[in-house]
Amino acid sequence: MWGLGAEVLFVMASVISLNSEADPFGPLSSARTAKSAFRAPAREWRVVLAGNPNCGKSTLFNLLTGGRQHIGNYPGVTVEKKEGLLLFQEERFSIVDLPGTYSLSAAAPDEAAARDFLLFEKIDLIVNVVNAAQLERGLVLTFELLELGLPLLLVLNMVDEAERQGRRIDQERLTGLLQTPVVATVARSGVGRAELLKALAENCRQASAGKANPFTYGAEIEAEIENLSALLESSEGHTPPSRWLAVKLLEGDTKVAELVLASRSSGRRIVNTAQRAGETLSKSLRRDPVLALIEARYGLSQGLCREVVGTSAAARRRISEKIDVVLTHRWFGLPIFLLLMYLLFFIVFSCGAQTSVWLGGLVDKIGWQLRRSLGDGQLSSLLVDGILAGCGNVLVFMPSIFSLFFLLAWLEDSGYMSRAAFLMDRVMRTFGLDGKSFIPLMIGLGCSVPAIMATRTQENARHRLITILVLPLISCGGRLPIYTLLIAAFFPGSWQAPLLLLVYLTGFGLLAGCARLFQGCLGPQKAPPMIMELPPYRMPTWSGLGLHVWERGRHYLKRAGLLIFFLSIVFWALISYPRAPRNFLERFSAEARREAAVSWTWAGRLGHFLEPLGRPLGFDWRLTTALLGAGVAKEMLIAQIGIILTETEVTGAAEKQAGLRTVLRARYSPRSGLSMIIFSLIGLPCFATLAATYQETGSWRWPLLQFFGLTALAWLISCGVYQGGLVLTSLMGR
Repeated sequence: MWGLGAEVLFVMASVISLNSEADPFGPLSSARTAKSAFRAPAREWRVVLAGNPNCGKSTLFNLLTGGRQHIGNYPGVTVEKKEGLLLFQEERFSIVDLPGTYSLSAAAPDEAAARDFLLFEKIDLIVNVVNAAQLERGLVLTFELLELGLPLLLVLNMVDEAERQGRRIDQERLTGLLQTPVVATVARSGVGRAELLKALAENCRQASAGKANPFTYGAEIEAEIENLSALLESSEGHTPPSRWLAVKLLEGDTKVAELVLASRSSGRRIVNTAQRAGETLSKSLRRDPVLALIEARYGLSQGLCREVVGTSAAARRRISEKIDVVLTHRWFGLPIFLLLMYLLFFIVFSCGAQTSVWLGGLVDKIGWQLRRSLGDGQLSSLLVDGILAGCGNVLVFMPSIFSLFFLLAWLEDSGYMSRAAFLMDRVMRTFGLDGKSFIPLMIGLGCSVPAIMATRTQENARHRLITILVLPLISCGGRLPIYTLLIAAFFPGSWQAPLLLLVYLTGFGLLAGCARLFQGCLGPQKAPPMIMELPPYRMPTWSGLGLHVWERGRHYLKRAGLLIFFLSIVFWALISYPRAPRNFLERFSAEARREAAVSWTWAGRLGHFLEPLGRPLGFDWRLTTALLGAGVAKEMLIAQIGIILTETEVTGAAEKQAGLRTVLRARYSPRSGLSMIIFSLIGLPCFATLAATYQETGSWRWPLLQFFGLTALAWLISCGVYQGGLVLTSLMGR
């Protein structure tokens, strides 16, 4: 956690999700106020961070508030509004981090959410964060923000990168031309935080209203803007600034037109006047007024940069561009990406798996010692066969989980993931999606829920829906323990890393096929050209990597510590009760008595009832029973396998110390293990994923299609794998 000095104390406020399905100009969810143990200052200022994606806005938010928000290097990291509380000089500042946007003409749901907040919420100060190394592009949004008439503070972030490119920005000159205060920062290292805090306090206290926009669009366009502004000001209705509305009406913004029609009695006349003005400008300017306005902003930005940016004569081609010649090469780029993915999984297995073996032995020894101390009573069974067998066998795989999260964080924070999305754009277009779908898919390697939420960055509604539907085929962090356990149990070491990569690639291949199928069912639609930022390569910081890994890892720990703990107790009860009558158990030998006792329980009866469904897949009633918990959380499959095999296996000390992998290897064949891997990859999306799908689509038919469709597909493919393995084995004479 970054400290801000003795003067600065912070507490975290709640996270507020913006409902992307609601009317873009409807009321937004109100913020829940954070409770503070400190004396409440007299005034709380609301400060909004706005800027392009990848400008360091989320990093700046964390620097100011200590907020635990993911920091990445691809557009669309922030798909929710984040709010934190900063106390400075006995004043409270509510800091709001809005989704990144390139303009206030919202095309995607997250951009609409950012615009809504800027237009309709009470704001004391807009902090416009601009990447100093990309000043020309960032200032285009600045001009739009100035038209809102709100107090604005310009923050030039990443000035160190600009200087490395040989670009020096005249801060005083920029302040004078924009008539707006300017602060330079390097948020990643904390440079400029003191100046920023001081500027926040001063501008919130002094600025009751923003200054007039010092720039114009030219005489012809300005004449139409003034005419429309006069009509808007003379009509009834409380809406955003008239100049901003006039500009958007000339741009043909349909949402703004709907707003004017709904909020003003003379709305139809105003919209018709705007349409006629647009036609007039098209004739006089001989081009679309929308393009004319955009070109005017870029022209203003270019002219301003010529005035304030000095470029060193020694400035050379950036290192990032040289690296991109190789990493984004048309033919070499994709093989390099696949090689990096192979190395990633090799490291996960070689490092994480070895630690998991040691932890697994430790869990087994703890269980053996507990049973030795407590005897064979119900308390001992609950602790050892229930809680320890459930939670312990999940936590054993934490090294593999954290290794995966660390390596993914390194690729993201270094800037490579944006290149991967660029490379995959060509591949994903072959099955009807684009590179922007790849970003949520990579987030899905951690968890499907935030990945589904990340689809809000996609402008194309159909592509967004298809991406949501196929996202469960990307293996989340909860599935990695399943793969790690089963691959290590049934396959030799030299096969393990390639097989793990093959599992992930199989998921991607199935995803491509399903996406193509959905695209065909919904009707063909050409994907629009993909335009996205390729940020410069950066060396990830240890603090950033640690924060990123902890954000993903704590979600896994929370599930293991709360949900899986509770469900392990529930499943232990189901597999322990009702207890079989003594006269029933006396019919069996001593070796078969434990299995008969479990068969009498609720879980055992359900498992035997469902066994005919699992038998073609190579699953006995134990594995079929264990699969039932995977719908709640994928990690529960490991927990339930641990519990049910503990209950049905011999309880001698040697067997207890043998470990779960040894027991699996002794009872099941590699065919059954591979079938279980395939079923876990495809079937039974967890309840949290289904809930997120419902939240984002607004209909239950899509999550129901996800659950039953993917589960049926999993059954068919797993059955084919297992039965094909049987045929192949018989042909080989084994």
